[in-house]
Amino acid sequence: MQPPTDIDLKKDKGLTVRWPDGTTSYYPIAYLRRMSPSADMRQLREEMAANPLTVLPSGPASGPVVATRAELVGNYALRVHFSDGHSTGIYSWVYLRSIDPDRPAQSPSPSETSGQDD
Repeated sequence: MQPPTDIDLKKDKGLTVRWPDGTTSYYPIAYLRRMSPSADMRQLREEMAANPLTVLPSGPASGPVVATRAELVGNYALRVHFSDGHSTGIYSWVYLRSIDPDRPAQSPSPSETSGQDD
């Protein structure tokens, strides 16, 4: 997949991505954090799908999570660092497209959630 033509991160609001096909995707920061492709967040989403009464990990007491910075990972992904210390999720372009909140729900493949992009 080709990389985006533009990426705009508003640390307290969200991430806007413009794709080569002309579409634009917007990801609120809280949504990006919840949908992190990291192993621990994938496991938590699986547990919650199997048992809606899963106890969630405690969050920071200092307010809502914001992005502190983002960095490109090669030509295939973006790593977002969050104010709660989470920074292990690598969002491949394919994975970001698959979790676009404005597109119909799609299930990313395991390689997409691990940040591997072919």
